Amino acid sequence: MSPLLTLYRFEVRSALRERSIVINSILLPILLYPGLMWLMFTGISFVRGQTDDMASRIVVSGPLEAHAPLDRALRQDRRFQIVDPAGEDAAALRAGALDARLELSVHPVAALPGNLQALVVYDGSHERSSAARQRLVEVLEQYRDLQIRTETLARGVAARDWAGFLVEGRNVASERDMGGFLLGLMLPLMFVVMVAVGCFYPAIDTTAGERERGTWETLMTTSASRTSIVVAKYLYVATFGCVAGLLNVAAMALTMRTIVGQLAGGAVALDFSVRPEALPVLAAGAVLLSAFIAAGMMVFASFARTFREGQSMITPFYLLVLLPTVFLSSRGTAFSPALAAIPVVNVALVIRDALSGVFQWPLIGITVAVTLAAIAGLLRLAAAIVAAEAVVAGSYSGTLATFVRGLFGRAAPAPKETAR
Repeated sequence: MSPLLTLYRFEVRSALRERSIVINSILLPILLYPGLMWLMFTGISFVRGQTDDMASRIVVSGPLEAHAPLDRALRQDRRFQIVDPAGEDAAALRAGALDARLELSVHPVAALPGNLQALVVYDGSHERSSAARQRLVEVLEQYRDLQIRTETLARGVAARDWAGFLVEGRNVASERDMGGFLLGLMLPLMFVVMVAVGCFYPAIDTTAGERERGTWETLMTTSASRTSIVVAKYLYVATFGCVAGLLNVAAMALTMRTIVGQLAGGAVALDFSVRPEALPVLAAGAVLLSAFIAAGMMVFASFARTFREGQSMITPFYLLVLLPTVFLSSRGTAFSPALAAIPVVNVALVIRDALSGVFQWPLIGITVAVTLAAIAGLLRLAAAIVAAEAVVAGSYSGTLATFVRGLFGRAAPAPKETAR
């Protein structure tokens, strides 16, 4: 065990000196959500500032003078600039010279005197026109409420009696339940992404990077066995993937409350703290996921001779890992035995349910068993790769598919012929 631990510590210390590995495996999971939050708030503040300072140019037609409160509300509101109609309003709307047209007319059916109907004409392809429409609808709804209250008071009818038919809703979920629900929607995908990113560069650097730097042969001449060298490299890659995933969970749990609160204007109170009973499941999921992804990436990267070649070889496996989790953002995807038999997808679903306080232990057991079996298969393939001298020396000219066919067929991996 001493050579294995020595090599493992050496790999970790070497990785901490690599800028790309530190950025992608440590800094990115920590700074991703605060950075996104800052960019989001900056963009929202900029857009709101542009919209708030903008006066909507509107044309009003119809009996506006007969409705003094509405006339006064439109003229005193600094968000509106009532202009005289000039030419065809539809053409002016399309050209951006006019933001909206408010057409008032007498309601053809209503029996009460003074009733009217309003039509807001706007161009939805222009941001200014859409904002003007929203502002006009807001003012018109306030005026309608004022008219209803006035009529009900004049007839001695209480507002609740006038409403007649009410539909109300009550959410029995607690703030923690809602926070866990939202975390379960977003976190599994980002968790898988961060674990994969955390494993990506270390897996390439410890295999193809060694060959490109010319240090692989030197490492093979040490007293450590070839198995110890490969296991130490594998544990190092899995460690950085696991750290990236756990840092990602912590960063999201700490920043999501601020992000959602700002977007909702402080009207929504949510608790994004991770349940204590979910922490062991999250930790186990990070370990299983990083162990599987690290094994797969190292298998693919073992055949690369340069860092760039390693990136191109790992990218298909990287996309294969990420694509299934994209379809898990819907809460309608129920965790089933069939999904529990699919690596990566099963761990993502376990994490999603754990954040909501749901623990389906039979399916969790299937997930652990399937993931461990997949890891064992990949490690067995890695052992066969290590046993092939041509692959270890970097002289093997084939691909992973060629190697696997040779492993189960008659042909053995052959070194690439080089001119002397």
